[in-house]
Amino acid sequence: MPLVALLLISSPKLLAAQQQLPFCSSSSSNANTLAYMAEGTYKTNLLNLAKDLIANVTKTGSHSAAGATAGTTGPDIVYGAVLCRGDSTNCSSRLQRVLDTASISNNGSTSSESDSQSQSHKSTVTLYDHEFQALLSFSDTDFISSFSNAPACIVSNYLNPAVPQRDADRTRFSELFSELMERISDAMVSSRASYLTGKGKGWFDGQESQPVVYGLAQCMDGMPPERCRSCLGGITDQGKEMVSNGLTEGMVLGVRCSLWYHYQTDGEFFAGEPGVLAFLNMPSSRDESKFGLWATIGSFFLMVSFSCFFVYIWIKQERKREARFKLRLISMAIQNVINLWRIEEGNSGFSLYNFSQIKEATQDFSRENKIGQGGFGSVYKGLLPGGLEVAVKRLSACSVQGLLEFKNEIQLIARLQHKNLVKLLGCCIEGEQEKMLVYEYLQNKSLDVFIFDFVKGAQLTWSKRLHIIDGIAQGILYLHNYSRLCVVHRDLKASNILLDSDMTPKISDFGMARIFYSNTIESNTTRIVGTLGYISPEYIFDGVCSIKSDVFSFGVLVLEIISGKRTSGFYPYDGKLYNLISYAWLLWRSGQGHELICCCIENNHESIQRCIQVALLCVQERADDRPCIDQVVTMLNSEGMTLPGPNQPAYFYVRSSGSSDVLSCDSNISITLER
Repeated sequence: MPLVALLLISSPKLLAAQQQLPFCSSSSSNANTLAYMAEGTYKTNLLNLAKDLIANVTKTGSHSAAGATAGTTGPDIVYGAVLCRGDSTNCSSRLQRVLDTASISNNGSTSSESDSQSQSHKSTVTLYDHEFQALLSFSDTDFISSFSNAPACIVSNYLNPAVPQRDADRTRFSELFSELMERISDAMVSSRASYLTGKGKGWFDGQESQPVVYGLAQCMDGMPPERCRSCLGGITDQGKEMVSNGLTEGMVLGVRCSLWYHYQTDGEFFAGEPGVLAFLNMPSSRDESKFGLWATIGSFFLMVSFSCFFVYIWIKQERKREARFKLRLISMAIQNVINLWRIEEGNSGFSLYNFSQIKEATQDFSRENKIGQGGFGSVYKGLLPGGLEVAVKRLSACSVQGLLEFKNEIQLIARLQHKNLVKLLGCCIEGEQEKMLVYEYLQNKSLDVFIFDFVKGAQLTWSKRLHIIDGIAQGILYLHNYSRLCVVHRDLKASNILLDSDMTPKISDFGMARIFYSNTIESNTTRIVGTLGYISPEYIFDGVCSIKSDVFSFGVLVLEIISGKRTSGFYPYDGKLYNLISYAWLLWRSGQGHELICCCIENNHESIQRCIQVALLCVQERADDRPCIDQVVTMLNSEGMTLPGPNQPAYFYVRSSGSSDVLSCDSNISITLER
């Protein structure tokens, strides 16, 4: 059953009879126009189906369509397929033009000729344009569901003397064609493309130039990938035979899949850049020694590359094993702490929650319940049975640093009780992955939400700001002097100060806290933790951590509360830009301290000036010059006390030009640095 008709594209000057290949039968040619077909139900169904298929191509913007006349059975059913070459334009217009031309042409045939041919032409009607860019095929036999591509016909123009004529070279030329088509087929299947273009290059013995083969392969739109691969494999074999015979340009066209190729085209063979490139190394005998040398060099470098790769993998695996070992040790330590809490749970006020309880309280950790994002996990609002509101900090991953902070919190903050410290109610551990801390919920969130916001900041009068400053100082005083162990927080900042409904401040996030035992006033560390802008100079440069490190952070925090400005910004003074602590010191030294204040001060000039001076005493360069926290509390609450003058603060920094508020770092992100 011939389904596709393909004719020879001839060049009159170069065509020779002995060079021609067998053609498709003339019964499949465009002489087989619709004008010869007898009028009747079959022809009507055929024209209606053609119209529907062309409309489908127009609607979908594709290059092919197939189907059958709906609701028809018996001898008048028509199966059809339309196809345009994948890189062609105006597909539907081309198809319509072919259909119209075939419908009005009769080539001068008589009515008797038409009658005699109508029956023989009923089973197969194939229409095409002169460039073989558009093709319409119809039959009364179902060729749609069988996925058959036969018969696939060959079209070619002429033999080109530039093509290698020796048998060995023709074989290599055929191999290049096969390589290109195989790569195009693989790429089409993997990308599920309906068509793809390609370009292949290779060297041939005795030739000075590099031959080039251009190719285009196409399958019917919607054709299953493996069916497409199988179909292309069949016509590639036919194309390979054409190339082996020296045919420089040709097509192997079928109902389901087709290919086009050209050797060393001078113009554009297809639109755009090739989708697939193939390079086939075909050295001549004089190049074989060079090839051997380059092959040896390539093998050496390949061996070195593989060696480096395996060393890299080994190092990476060792680091993973070391990390897993650390995680196991920390997990064991956490489990020991949990076991102790289970023993003491009856009178400790610290609870061990089940995962199901926390999951239900946070509505399965819903996005609506998420209230914050910490360095090592998300924070969710939860409601426990009985109406208790809680904040749940969920560790996002089992990192070493995250587990250390978790262990620090459950070992430390659960045993610290003060009105200016956030209360840790308990924790939850589920398997190896889930680790959560459960805190009391504070309605007003963190201090930075207020002091760095123009609208919300207006709610903080000076009396409220002074109340917050004093509360933070009382919390630090408890940590340094009155808790069972001396605790240095190491990450005091605005986002770690939470506010309850009465705007009472509570220090939170003790994951980086460090315990100082008796008779120890400072320690050296190789790991720097905290937030840039709040870390004291002796700690970040020398690794010396002490209670004076928290005092420095408190001084920075007080300046932010008074000014509403971030420590990470730069602010103008006398035509230059300074960071916050330098800016505040310059204003205080020149008697312009009132310009630092961002709120209504009413008659509180003295208390404000005292707070600014205390803050500047806390941020002095040398730790020995800074007051201890108990002295700070005394100075804040003693109106008649004479305060010493502060020296130039740490990080005194000036910028000659730039914007008036340039951020140098994110003051909400805690860091961990190795020294």
